[in-house]
Amino acid sequence: MPSPTIAPFGSWKSPITSDLIVAQSIGLGGVVFDNNDIYWLEGRPQEKGRSVLVKYSPDGQITEITPQPFNVRTRVHEYGGGSFLVNDGVVYFVNFQDQRLYQKLPNEDPKALTPKNQLRYADFVLDVANNRLISVCEDHSHADQECENKIVAIDINTGAITPLIEGDDFYSSPRLSPDGKQLAWISWNHPNMPWDGTKLWLGNIESNGSLKDIQCIAGYIDESINEPKWSPGGQLYYVSDQSGWANLYCYQSNANNAPIFPLTAEFSYPHWVFGLSTYTFTSEQEILCTYTQDGRWYLGTLNIPDKQLSILELPYSNIASLRSQDKKVVFLGSSTIEPTSVVYLDLNLSQTKVLKTSSNIDVDSGYFSEPEFIEFPTEKGLTAYAWYYAPKNKDYSFSNGELPPLLVKSHGGPTAAATPSFSLKIQYWTSRGFGYLDVNYGGSTGFGKAYRQRLDKNWGVVDVNDCINGAKYLAAQGKVDGDRLAISGGSAGGYTTLAALTFDDTFKAGASYYGVSDLESLAKDTHKFESRYLDRLIGKYPEEKEIYEQRSPINYTDKLSCPVIFFQGLEDKVVPPNQAEMMLYTLKNKGIPVAYVPFEGEQHGFRQADNIKYALDCEFYFYSRIFNFTPAESLQPISILNYDS
Repeated sequence: MPSPTIAPFGSWKSPITSDLIVAQSIGLGGVVFDNNDIYWLEGRPQEKGRSVLVKYSPDGQITEITPQPFNVRTRVHEYGGGSFLVNDGVVYFVNFQDQRLYQKLPNEDPKALTPKNQLRYADFVLDVANNRLISVCEDHSHADQECENKIVAIDINTGAITPLIEGDDFYSSPRLSPDGKQLAWISWNHPNMPWDGTKLWLGNIESNGSLKDIQCIAGYIDESINEPKWSPGGQLYYVSDQSGWANLYCYQSNANNAPIFPLTAEFSYPHWVFGLSTYTFTSEQEILCTYTQDGRWYLGTLNIPDKQLSILELPYSNIASLRSQDKKVVFLGSSTIEPTSVVYLDLNLSQTKVLKTSSNIDVDSGYFSEPEFIEFPTEKGLTAYAWYYAPKNKDYSFSNGELPPLLVKSHGGPTAAATPSFSLKIQYWTSRGFGYLDVNYGGSTGFGKAYRQRLDKNWGVVDVNDCINGAKYLAAQGKVDGDRLAISGGSAGGYTTLAALTFDDTFKAGASYYGVSDLESLAKDTHKFESRYLDRLIGKYPEEKEIYEQRSPINYTDKLSCPVIFFQGLEDKVVPPNQAEMMLYTLKNKGIPVAYVPFEGEQHGFRQADNIKYALDCEFYFYSRIFNFTPAESLQPISILNYDS
């Protein structure tokens, strides 16, 4: 074996290229059973981000169910999810372009079920007795006012829409009991987000399909309920954060509800998208569930009567979309070295089988960095968490005394979480000689309610301090170069990035992906789902306008003195393009090196292969100029305003 080449960090040649990432990768989601078949969604960057429903048959054949040009994706809450339902081979799905609901019978082309209008649909359940679908509906027909959310019934034969429940600001998770006689659902109101406080409702279904005897059975303004599910025998379960941790509960009338298995762990995700599934029933007495502790997800079986949790030893650190049919299970699983895959698990045989993988790559493990879970001190004597990936490339070494540049990742949400899952994008950086710190700042999910609520009234403070302190912690340990620290983030993480660059001088460069620079504009110009989100993160608007002004990077560009690159989808309704463009204009006039990369046809998050590739290479090229190293590959230069070197 030849000796590694000594070369500066950042200049290492890597087989993990942006071409490889987009050419060999797809998104996977929404795994479900339908009798003996298994369905899932594939997000295909190579088809301009089209989301395709496919079917896996018992003979191992994978069939594309939704043909071109259909794109299975709903825009309810803008983030979507829960965009299809399958029953006995009949498929119902939302098409992205027109947001209409379509029905597809076996061996037939899809046919529109609902008319052309301004309604959007998500999160379906089939009501066989009444020959209808029950779903969440979002009405955008009144352009001069906020859209209306409700739960509706959709006649399968005619497409006629009948409102069932309305009056609250938001709804999710309509779930029909096995006998079809009861409906459970969740609602919440401004200014709450669904992880702040929701209510779980239960109603009886009349013979004519209407609801009666409606009652709120759990939840409150400061208790979050999600994922209601019925057991095979008709018992209603759900997840609540009442104890300070998102644990599993079973509803029993006239009884004080308590967790069925109390644990300092989170058994669910924040409800950003519909259709989440972190637990499922393998029998009336047993739940198969996922939960997260210290940023890592586990899979276990919970014996309900005995209250015993048994961990399944599987090679996955990130588990989602959990579904079962008796003792047969499917889920999405990944690890730090294995890409996200659709995994089939036979509990009787204790055997797993990968049905589909998101990345078909053949790259030596010598190019992959394994993350280290770190705890580091932050403000007010508290502790924060992160995953650190050291530079790694089997072909290269470095000169004694040289330390690598560090890229700090501030995740979105801000209630999301950094998990140790397979990411070619992370390995893109580490295999070129960068350290990579994926920060779970205060406000992240997976560490309990109190940790998430650290960010209340403190967005732009706690998250920024934690990212700064994480970088300083690694620099103090001699693991990274304290003079070559960069920070990057998208959406809410883009705001954290811009705030860190503006209000502190720790970082020497940064990249904002569709990030917020003006909190006032965001409060006045974003979509309904998040229109009151900042009440909790910042304060009431306009009553506390001064705080919005104080924490908006756009108002303090005089303090910003390091280079920034902006990436922005021009059709973004969550964080409109003017956020990036205002910042660009100000930095350009101030003489600070700045670059702007807009993308036609992209919304909040990039889905098209060419754009994903270009953005990644542009960010790397940007840092190569700022930190003065020469990339091993030839990258397309971008215009960096106010940069003379």
